Amino acid sequence: MFENFTLDRIDTGEVTLRVRHGGQGSPVLLLHGHPRTHTTWHRVAPLLAERHTVVCPDLRGYGRSDKPETTPDHAPYAKRAMARDMLSLMRGLGHERFAVVGHDRGSYVAFRLAMDHPEAATALAVLDSVPIGEALARCDARFAHDWFHWFFFAQPEKPERAIMADPDAWYNVGRRNTPERLGEENFADFRAAIHDPATVRAMLEDYRAGLGVDRAADDADRAAGRTVACPTLVAWSAHDDLEDIYGDVLAVWRPWTPDLRGAVIDSGHHMAEEAPEQLAEVLLDFLPR
Repeated sequence: MFENFTLDRIDTGEVTLRVRHGGQGSPVLLLHGHPRTHTTWHRVAPLLAERHTVVCPDLRGYGRSDKPETTPDHAPYAKRAMARDMLSLMRGLGHERFAVVGHDRGSYVAFRLAMDHPEAATALAVLDSVPIGEALARCDARFAHDWFHWFFFAQPEKPERAIMADPDAWYNVGRRNTPERLGEENFADFRAAIHDPATVRAMLEDYRAGLGVDRAADDADRAAGRTVACPTLVAWSAHDDLEDIYGDVLAVWRPWTPDLRGAVIDSGHHMAEEAPEQLAEVLLDFLPR
């Protein structure tokens, strides 16, 4: 994986992150979702690296990045804290301004980075998501049924016990998640993560922060009329459920950014693994040179 990329551990000040980086050109930061690690980008990153410097970290709590102790409000796993990690990481690599792409949970970090640090973000791409505050404000019976894990993961202790009783069953190993679909090395990295109790607990803290401090941050921005300052791309999977839940996905995003475009990717949820060429093409058309 990641031929001609460098694998590092980089201290951001608050945490140390496992990071893969390579390529040449204008910088782009790729942020994975749950329960993946940075290796989910192994088919996309080399395609982007033909024109861009590509940086792929494990988010704090995920993969082999640090997993700080939590607090009662779960703020160490807030998207604001993760966004600070990313800003420090990119500045440490010499990139004061950069594009940021996030999938699933990583999209919330990317969005928060663009909102909190408009001087740094040249472009924002969010994949398969709407803002956390919007998702919770629009929550209905279908959302609660289909995305029940948001609320189950917020409960104390029980989700850790349920997942660690059989991580392979919980995360569909051997069904949707196989070495053939993910690629052997990416699959091995993913499977190591879901079998690590510290990683599982930290990934759950991400969701716990989502229902509290992250929602509050989104709601405060909305009340103040703050929006994303840079061009924004929203892409969603044709064979996942974002359109089923929200209908017009761009209508949900339109109040958040004055420069918005959309794209549909012919894949299931994990588009970087399932449709890497199409995703890379969409991103290359969007990302600043």
